[in-house]
Amino acid sequence: MAKPRVFVSSTYYDLKHIRSSLDLFIESLGYESVLSEKGDIAYSPDHPLDDSCYREAGNADLFVLIIGGRYGSEASVESKKPPKTFFDRYDSITKKEYESAASKDIPIYILLEAGVYSEYQTFLRNKDNTGIRYAHVDSVNIFHLIEEILVRPRNNPLRAFERFSEIETWLRDQWAGMFRELLTKQSQQQQLAALTTEVGQLKEINETLKKYLEAVMTGAPADVSTKLIRSEEKRLEELKRLDLLRSSRWCEYAMREANISFGQFMEAMKRAESFKEFAELASGNDDRISDVILGTLMEYELARQHFNEARKILDLPPIRKRATDAKSGSTLRSTRTSRKRTDG
Repeated sequence: MAKPRVFVSSTYYDLKHIRSSLDLFIESLGYESVLSEKGDIAYSPDHPLDDSCYREAGNADLFVLIIGGRYGSEASVESKKPPKTFFDRYDSITKKEYESAASKDIPIYILLEAGVYSEYQTFLRNKDNTGIRYAHVDSVNIFHLIEEILVRPRNNPLRAFERFSEIETWLRDQWAGMFRELLTKQSQQQQLAALTTEVGQLKEINETLKKYLEAVMTGAPADVSTKLIRSEEKRLEELKRLDLLRSSRWCEYAMREANISFGQFMEAMKRAESFKEFAELASGNDDRISDVILGTLMEYELARQHFNEARKILDLPPIRKRATDAKSGSTLRSTRTSRKRTDG
């Protein structure tokens, strides 16, 4: 099962102990941490090393930025010049990683050393004073980065910390709150979907009543009226059946995972004679998507149960797990694991 990927961005040497503790904390939650010192980043030989870091930052599910007293090395796009003075402006690799995540609207969490945050308040009152000396930072760019983060209208939660335990507590609370919010949104979407279905059913019933009224007003013969009633009952029953199928757990999963329409889902269900065949039809022979769908059916009995409940709605016989399907699913998962190791 896919795990949320958490990219940790910061300078290394001054914050390596914090990074190490954060790595263990993230893994303890069952998430996947991405840190450059662990070899989690696949570097491209055709581009500067930091470009690969920006790519990984933009592909993460969550982004954690730790700001300490060091601003960090220049980004490769910067023109190389003699060593920078305290007030020289330039973009660091850490800043560019942050900008990459922000441009993708990835949830961002900023951790700021308490001493640096305290000096940031001093900086705000002395921006034009180049004679002042700061004890906790090695570049004025750190203050400008903090300022850039705080002026953003959203996606910029910041927590000043003195001990790692404060980081752990804050991130655990933040991520738990985000998970709860996602569950609430999912529940609201389900309620909205149910309401939409009911409105659709009322619309169809209204259409049927309209036809009945027209038949009465035109004085239709009894046999014509009977035929109309049976036809409309059949039509409404079919619509009800399709609504039931559309709201089924397997339909929701397959349409979301394969990014297909309801019509394409129905076609795949009707044509498939095995789990493997359904995975291929639903995915359009996309190996990655087919792998995920078939792997789900092979590994989880509940998924197979939901699959056959959907087939029952369509008056189709159930499909049983076959040895050939299981072999295919195992092969596909092995390929996926091998590919993941190669990519990483």
